[in-house]
Amino acid sequence: MAAMKIYQVIREYFKVTDEGSLFETTMILDWKRRLVFWSGAISVALVAIALAIAAEWANGIFHKILTISPYLPLVITPAGLALIVYTTKKYFPGSQGSGIPQAIASLDPKESSAIRERVLSLRVSAGKFMLAVLSLLCGASIGREGPTVQIGASIMHSLGNLARFPKHDLEKGLILAGAAAGVAAAFNTPLAGIVFAIEEMSRSFEEHNSTTILMTVIIAGITSLALLGNYSYFGHTDETLAFGKEWDVVVVCGIACGLLGGAFSRFLIEINKGLAGRMSAWMRTNPIAFAAVCGFILALIGLASNNTSYGSGYSEAKSLVDGNATLPEGYGILKMTATLVSYVSGIPGGVMAPTLSAGAGLGANLALLFTNAPAGATIILGMVAYFAGVTQAPITAFVIVMEMTDNHEMLLPLMAAAFIANFCSKIICPTPLFHTMAHNFMSKPLPKIEQPHD
Repeated sequence: MAAMKIYQVIREYFKVTDEGSLFETTMILDWKRRLVFWSGAISVALVAIALAIAAEWANGIFHKILTISPYLPLVITPAGLALIVYTTKKYFPGSQGSGIPQAIASLDPKESSAIRERVLSLRVSAGKFMLAVLSLLCGASIGREGPTVQIGASIMHSLGNLARFPKHDLEKGLILAGAAAGVAAAFNTPLAGIVFAIEEMSRSFEEHNSTTILMTVIIAGITSLALLGNYSYFGHTDETLAFGKEWDVVVVCGIACGLLGGAFSRFLIEINKGLAGRMSAWMRTNPIAFAAVCGFILALIGLASNNTSYGSGYSEAKSLVDGNATLPEGYGILKMTATLVSYVSGIPGGVMAPTLSAGAGLGANLALLFTNAPAGATIILGMVAYFAGVTQAPITAFVIVMEMTDNHEMLLPLMAAAFIANFCSKIICPTPLFHTMAHNFMSKPLPKIEQPHD
């Protein structure tokens, strides 16, 4: 009797009158979902590639401006950041910052669907894309990977609504899959994309979501591979560390870079919560003027770094890994500071690529002290340790760096440095950066979107 009642409910839901039409309707709906799912994964990869190309174009234009005069950013960067923050607040609220906290916030089952629809809307994603590129065009120290995570989650969530995916998939599975595909396509690191979704986005692994995440990452990865070819983000390195006598650098990198990463995260969290005093009140009531001040500070840091602290830091990190860098000795600290200033200004942009670049600079500083270890190995250790210190996601850290440098020989040292850094980071910053920012984001009321006037 129970089976008959369930069967009748199913028939009523699909509005069918016989077994043949029930089977046919179910199959059509199933294939419709598959097509939407596959097209969504391909779309995430295409958008990630488009954002990568646009980001490189913007970075190239800005560096051409620097050849005219290194002092032009003193005007361009403050004006640009002020315009970006104004546009963000007026037309694209929810697009500010990395994008990862928004994606994490949308996974919380306690949150209303209204918040989920707001931060994962295609409108916000379009604004995120445009404003992130504009931020790089103005010389901000940001990455494109965080925005790609939010955009990827938005694409999968929006297409899931069209195909009437189950509620659980809409609220978690598709969002996780889109975020993972965004990381995989942006860095060309499919394994890191999967680990990122499990360790950083959800902090748990659910069997129900595993197939969705894996298939999305695979399809996005194939699309990226077909269009860009098989490449490693930072090229290939053959650096290794002899177990025992050279491992003192692993411990020191883990401790030093982990503490610095924790300090970076703690500062961002405190700023995001709101500091006490007149300065904090002025920041909250004058966000556009504050963004202009941040832009001016960024330009001063750029002058101090000999124009190396602007942008994502990809070329600087790659030159350090390749061993042909001509960067100032303080590059790591300057890049870390520039990324801090860029993030607190309120513009859309991620911290993942700048964090890797700053970590490479810190590793280069430590390589001067540990001459018994290969300099290239120390630089890679600095990258993974600082990244783990900032994100407190050690598995993602060593997997992403291992894939980006195509170096599997360094797996054990990278793992050790990442977990040491994670432990040290928690001493200064007890809660993970992105999850704390997501919680703060959920606790604040969403501003109304103002429609542009004709």
